[in-house]
Formats: sequence, C-alpha cells, structure tokens
Amino acid sequence: MSDGLDLAFDDGQQAVADAIGQFCADRCDEETVRSLENRFPTELWGELAELGVLALLTPEGDGGAVELVAACEALGGSVFPGPLPATFFATQLLSEAERQKVASGAAVVSLGTGSLMPWAPHADIFIVIDGDRAHRARPAGPVEAVETLGGEPWGRVALERIEDLGPVGAARCVHDLSLAAYIAAAARRLLENTAEHARARKQFGRAIGEFQAVAHPLADCVIALDSAATLARGAAWKLDAEDFAGARRSAAAARLAACRAGVETAHTCHQLFGAVGITLEGPVFHVTRRIRQLASQPPGEAGACETLLEELDL
Repeated sequence: MSDGLDLAFDDGQQAVADAIGQFCADRCDEETVRSLENRFPTELWGELAELGVLALLTPEGDGGAVELVAACEALGGSVFPGPLPATFFATQLLSEAERQKVASGAAVVSLGTGSLMPWAPHADIFIVIDGDRAHRARPAGPVEAVETLGGEPWGRVALERIEDLGPVGAARCVHDLSLAAYIAAAARRLLENTAEHARARKQFGRAIGEFQAVAHPLADCVIALDSAATLARGAAWKLDAEDFAGARRSAAAARLAACRAGVETAHTCHQLFGAVGITLEGPVFHVTRRIRQLASQPPGEAGACETLLEELDL
C-alpha cells in the first residue's frame, strides 16, 4: 500500500454502504436483532440476497472487494445476523450451481473445522477447513442443536467429506477482510453507544466522559478500530488490484487487528456501563456477544497468523 493511497469510498461504493445501511435501518433494528438470537434470520437473509449482497465478488454479482467491505461495514454497524463471512468464503470455492444457490439465499453455509459447526441446524452446505484446504462435506447423522452465548445457533454433527474444494488462500482472504470490516463497524457502534452513555451519566456533578480514566480508554479503542478498518479496506483495494499476496497479508492482519480491537472495546465498554452492560435486556450486550462470537469464528485466528507469517516469510 503506497503512502498516498486514498482508501475513502468513491461515490459508487458509498452508495452501496448507504443503501445497505438504509435497508438495515428499515428492516434490522435493535428489537429485530434481539428477537433473532439463536435463530436463523430467514426472511432478512432472503431480502439481503435480493439486494445482491451475497453475490458480491462473484461472476454473477456486481462489485468487487471494496464494495464487499462497504457492505460489511454497513451490516456490522447494524449487527446484522447470519453467516456472512462464511457465505463470502463459500462463494469463492463452490461450483457455479452451488455458488448461485448460496448467493441467492436459497442455500445456507456452515463453515468450520470439526464436528461443532456454526449455523449447522439451518445449513444446506457444509464446508470443513483442514489446514490450507477446504472440503465439501455432508452430515453422516443428525445435527444436535447447540445454543451459544453469542446468539448463533451451532450444531454438533458427524461430517463425511465428499469433495476437495482446493486451497483456501483466496477464499480465506475474502473471509478475513469481510469479518474484519464487520467486527470493526460493530465495535464502532458499541463505542458510540458507550460514549453517549458517558456523556449522559454523571458522577460528582460531572459527566463521567470528562474523566481521563473514562475518555482515554475510549480514545484507545477508536484508534485500534480505525486501524483495523483501514487494514480491511487496504486488503480489499489490493485484492481488486490483483495484488493477491498483499491482499492475503493485509486481510490476515485486518482480522487479527479487528478481533483484538473488538474484544478489547467490548471489555472497555462493559466496564463503563457496569452491571447493566451484561444483562440480556441491557443496551449493549446484544452487540458485545456478537463481537465475541465472531472473534472466535472458524476458521480461527491461527490461520490468519499462519497466513501473515508465510506472506512475511517469517
């Protein structure tokens, strides 16, 4: 990435972000997000597919990697539920027929590394990551539903591998940059909610946001989240420019940065909200639980670390 690279969205990319942001404002408000905990957002998922979001960065879709990041930033800011990074991963590897089913919302993807799989109770397509390769799989038995603290329905299922989908390098790059953009945006929303709380709550006759012990940790979170978001945009720009090695490196760094910044932001914001911050009906727990869930999402951070070290030749 050159020193003079402008990572601001152009008019078309901003239009993508604005359109999806408006869709989320109209169809995915806070009450809706809460109501979908440990459920699959069937109706919303279909509507998102109709907007063309799930087809981004595919031969059938409009828009490249930067448009994908613009979409993920808007979706993350609304904490939109569903297997978004897994879907974008899958569309890079599946056959044309299956890719079109996924992009149209007709097939749901479960992406993981073992028998405990995210979104498994609702999945039509299972993809297992094994090192640097991906395999199409099918259930060899029933799926045992598992509710998670993060609000996603997972499942335990024995899987039989039926097809080698090949190396995961490009797909992991798309997965990681979309995940990083989503987490950074979700955490930024959390930060804005917390800053509003800090301005409104008073101690000793002053808003708590005026105290350095409150303001400085929030400022640190802003810097970390902006850095992660910038890395995600940079990775997308490199991918669109066909700098594949640079894109993989930047996407891995973006994922690592976003996961760390997101979890640390969640911790800081919980401290400032106090006990109400960790109640199900509280103002931020539905956001922080989603951030923590995604930060531990397979394929895990170990893969991002390995990618980064390999690209740096370390």
